[in-house]
Amino acid sequence: MRVAELLGDDLSDLAFELLAGGDRLENRITNPRVQKPGLAFAGYLSYIRPGRVQIVGESEVGYLATLDPAVRAERCALIFRLAIPVVVMTKGFPPPLEIREECVRHSVPLLATRALSSHAIKRISYFLEEHLVPSTHVHGVLLDIFGIGVLLVGGSGVGKSESALDLITRGHSLVADDCVTIKRYPDGNLVGFAEEPLKHLMELRGIGIVNVKDLFGLAAVRERKSIDLVIELEPWVEGRAYERLGIDESTHAILEIPVPFIRMPVALGRNLSILVEIAARNHLLKQLGRHSAKEFAQKMEEQLERNRRARPPH
Repeated sequence: MRVAELLGDDLSDLAFELLAGGDRLENRITNPRVQKPGLAFAGYLSYIRPGRVQIVGESEVGYLATLDPAVRAERCALIFRLAIPVVVMTKGFPPPLEIREECVRHSVPLLATRALSSHAIKRISYFLEEHLVPSTHVHGVLLDIFGIGVLLVGGSGVGKSESALDLITRGHSLVADDCVTIKRYPDGNLVGFAEEPLKHLMELRGIGIVNVKDLFGLAAVRERKSIDLVIELEPWVEGRAYERLGIDESTHAILEIPVPFIRMPVALGRNLSILVEIAARNHLLKQLGRHSAKEFAQKMEEQLERNRRARPPH
């Protein structure tokens, strides 16, 4: 993303002031993590990464003030050779002359805010994560069912939206319908949400577009939800082997993150919303350490072992 985007409305609370490098606001920020270059000013440059926002606060300014002017100039010059996209001064401190000169020399934007370093780091980090983390779009419906983020996928017309609507009437919440935007955060968490034009909306064949928030109230919608379970709805195929016990667990990769996966056949007379709800309940039990299928298999093995021992010898 461009440095200029830091000056937009999303970070208006930081009230950035542009002190230098206004001609290079097109510099690219490529890393969502911000960095405080304290060790770099001390001469240790190994962990300065290109493309990161550099935050200079009270401790860095105080340390630089203790250095001999020639050493201070040398240390600042070394850092600015490492493809720094932007420097942010916090707490209203005026930038040391050497930093300002290097920003001008290397065409690096120099921003200043009166916010504390901790607040600036928190706000900028969140902003960068939202814009720089890997993302994708999935055709499906994302719901919050008993606190479990359930992503329904499947072919067009298989009944995803209708099942979701039935689940909403049962007290669960819609996150996104039709086009689910998914982001992968640095901790490996997958979070899905609806882009602004589609937020709170559902498409129902024969009815059209409906606003779930207006129809069912605020409790019927969620802004975003982690994705904990993927359920694929597919037409029932006679003769195909479907999972009967649930011992073998499958996963579905989204942005290279494996997510528990269930393939659910759709047939006349099957109540999909109930089945999806049960799948969510069962997933919640597994998270709590209860696995019904494995417990059943264990009991069967124990019963067979008892029968074997009770059998009279030949």
